[in-house]
Amino acid sequence: MSKKAVVISGNKQYLVEENTVIDVELLHIDADNRIVEFKPLLIIDNDNIEVGKPYLDKNIVTAEVVNEDIQDDKVTSIRYKAKKRVHTVKGHRQHKTILKIIKIS
Repeated sequence: MSKKAVVISGNKQYLVEENTVIDVELLHIDADNRIVEFKPLLIIDNDNIEVGKPYLDKNIVTAEVVNEDIQDDKVTSIRYKAKKRVHTVKGHRQHKTILKIIKIS
């Protein structure tokens, strides 16, 4: 079993391990710096579990930006009322960043 960590990005928590790819909400990153670091909330290393309060300050999860600004699939919402001539369709495509976890230390 490899080392796993729980990180927070965009007010959402992700369970990650090394060499995995995750989709997170859009991160505004410089074009020069393609590395992102997170403070983990929890680290699982075989039988050893470390829990932060709220973060583990001595550990860092390092990730590389694979693709910075892509759009997710369209989500539509429909409002309809029968016999009232009310019909509204709204659509939204969320921007996201794709990250590859490099190292959990």
